[in-house]
Amino acid sequence: MDKRSLVALALIALVIIGGQLLMPRAPELAVAVDSTGRSAASPAPESPTRDSARASSVSSRPTVSATRSASTAKTIAARPETVTVSQANRVAQFVSTGAVPSVVTLSEYRDLKRRTGALAITATNGSLLRYRIISGVDTIALDDIAFTTTHTGATAEFVSRSPDVRVKYDVAPDRYITHVNLTLGGALPGATLLIDLAPALRSGEADTTEDLRQLAYGFKRAKGDVESVALPKLDSTKFIIEPGPLEWVAIRNKYFVFAVMPTDTTRGFSDLTLRGGHRGLDGFPRGIASASLPLPATGVAFDLFTGPQSWTVLRAVGRDMDHVNPYAGWAWLRPAVEPFATIVMRLLLGLKAAVGLSYGWVLVIFGVAIRLLLWPLNQSAMRTSIKMQRLQPELTVLQKKYAKDPEAQRQAMVKLYQAHNMSPFSPLMGCLPMLLPMPILFALYFVFQNTIEFRGVQFLWLPDISLRDPYYITPILMGVSMLVLSWIGMRAAPPNPQAKIMGYMMPAMFTIMFLNFASGLNLYYAVQNLVAIPQQWLLSRERANAAGGTSAAKGPATPKPQR
Repeated sequence: MDKRSLVALALIALVIIGGQLLMPRAPELAVAVDSTGRSAASPAPESPTRDSARASSVSSRPTVSATRSASTAKTIAARPETVTVSQANRVAQFVSTGAVPSVVTLSEYRDLKRRTGALAITATNGSLLRYRIISGVDTIALDDIAFTTTHTGATAEFVSRSPDVRVKYDVAPDRYITHVNLTLGGALPGATLLIDLAPALRSGEADTTEDLRQLAYGFKRAKGDVESVALPKLDSTKFIIEPGPLEWVAIRNKYFVFAVMPTDTTRGFSDLTLRGGHRGLDGFPRGIASASLPLPATGVAFDLFTGPQSWTVLRAVGRDMDHVNPYAGWAWLRPAVEPFATIVMRLLLGLKAAVGLSYGWVLVIFGVAIRLLLWPLNQSAMRTSIKMQRLQPELTVLQKKYAKDPEAQRQAMVKLYQAHNMSPFSPLMGCLPMLLPMPILFALYFVFQNTIEFRGVQFLWLPDISLRDPYYITPILMGVSMLVLSWIGMRAAPPNPQAKIMGYMMPAMFTIMFLNFASGLNLYYAVQNLVAIPQQWLLSRERANAAGGTSAAKGPATPKPQR
């Protein structure tokens, strides 16, 4: 090192050390703690409040009496403590700051996004809910209070002396239920507990985009149906107030749900306030939801459901929880889709329980069974189509004969149908083979949207039958089988340019449309088409024989003169 470098280093050290000695140290700022115990520099969390204008604006959180601020300021300085309660199907973690559940890990389900083991249900803000208490003119935010904790077996209890609040959790061994009791010492008449739901749930799915797209708040009216509000549809500048009584409120994603259910079903939540939040780093929206629950002097009891959207599990919970995630996204379509989709889903679950195979084979068996059940109807419809083929020349003659008299034409055609034991609706029966499988296929599309039993199921080369085929084998197989069916069906049929175009276009359109659909759905439809090919071949031969018989009845064709 040369002389200039040594001098430069010495000057730099002199400036750093001399600056520390000569410059006066800035006095430590006393952090002002407001009456809720939150430091003035700490931002308040986004959550709706119950002020006089409730629907028009949200002001800052109302303050509590100054006598509580000193003790609260000391309490929040304590180090947060995590209490862990384990059960056979899950592990629940609670945080002493705020006395709230933070993470519930489900041992039966894998984290498909991180592939690090069991899936953990948690919120983007770190806690699945937050408590606030309105007593008189005061509002107490419990997330500003560090509670002392007691843990015994499956019970975790959190106690605060000032304010006098006790929160007790009993983690039940089954049904993913946690019983909660919350009391406030000296609660004034008309006191209210505000439960703020999480702004969003973290995704543990391989397809994160689809999972976050289905984020929604749900609630059940005491005398009404389950309703769902998607987070992307919430406006960040406008409140939505859903009046009570409400039997439960929840936040869900594609496969999992966190719900709060008051034990006293006769009262329930008095209302639910919803608003859109700011978008997260992932670009997806967040929500703000606050439910109001009357808080009597004896305290309040409610249950937390933190688990899968399994139909059997939610049916056991009751309160229409099995409808928390409706099958059809559009409300006007739901009454028609949901009952039929539920039937199809229950058939698949029952078949799985009966055969004991994976859901991939269940879909194969289901596709074969549906096609065999429809075989007689397809047979009848195809033979009706053959009869219509025989009648077509006579129908053409009648149409030309009574072209100027529609009523006479209709009567003549009815007589012709009756003479051949047919009806005017017989032409529609020819389209039945194509239309019959469609309702089940349509229902299966919605079943694959949110049926957790299909989640992460591997089958042959498919890593997950609830996601698209990464190699596009199943949609291509579905399209090719559909093309073969169309080609066989057009053999020996009367020349029809429009039918020929549709016979080739429909398989191409379905293949493109089904490329990104669930691979299990493509598997089911491809199996159905493959099973239908033998029947289509037999009926095509029958049609060809019928066409040959019709030609023979007309007599031999006039030979062409030789040149």
